[in-house]
Amino acid sequence: MKLHIKYMMSNRCKAVVKEALKELGLHFIIVDLGEVDIMETLTPIQLDELRNMLLKSGLELMDDRKAVLIDKIKQAVIEMVYQSDELIKINFSVYLTDKLQQDYNSLASLFSEVQGTTIEQFVIGHKVERIKELLIYGELNITEIAWKMNYSSVAHLSNQFKKVTGLSPSHFKQLRNKREAPVEEILN
Repeated sequence: MKLHIKYMMSNRCKAVVKEALKELGLHFIIVDLGEVDIMETLTPIQLDELRNMLLKSGLELMDDRKAVLIDKIKQAVIEMVYQSDELIKINFSVYLTDKLQQDYNSLASLFSEVQGTTIEQFVIGHKVERIKELLIYGELNITEIAWKMNYSSVAHLSNQFKKVTGLSPSHFKQLRNKREAPVEEILN
C-alpha cells in the first residue's frame, strides 16, 4: 500500500515516519521523501492512528490526488534546488515532466490554481533561499554560485535575487557580515 505524506522533506522526517510505522507494527518497503510503501493494507483504525502520530510531528497523510501531485511538484523543486550537489542542468519544465510523467502545462495550471503562485515563482523563491545560504556559508563566490544554481550569468542571478529580496547579493552578504560582527567592531 502506498501512502503520501505532506511536509516530509528531510531525513529526519523519514526517521519519524519509520518510527511511527514500527510503533504500529507495520512493515515498510520504501520510505522516501513524501512517499511510503508498506506491505500491509491499513485498517481505518490504523490509518487514524498513523495520521495522529504524524500530525504530532508536523507531518500529514494526504488523501486528495491534487494535494499529492502538488506535494510531488514541491518535492521535485526542493530536491533539485537543495539536495543535488549540482543543480540539474536542464530546463525545470523538462525535468518535472520527466520526473512526474505528466504534461508540464497541466502541472503548472494545477499548481497555480491550488497554490496561488506559479511553479516558476516557487522555484525562484527556493533558488533565492539557497543562494542566501551559499552566500552566508561563504565557501563559493558569486560566480561559482551562479554556475552551481544554473544561472546564465552573474547578472541574471543578481537581478533575480534583487527582485525577490530587494538587495543585491553583495549587499545581502555585507548586511549578514555586519550582523555577525562583534559589537566593538561595529562601534569603531
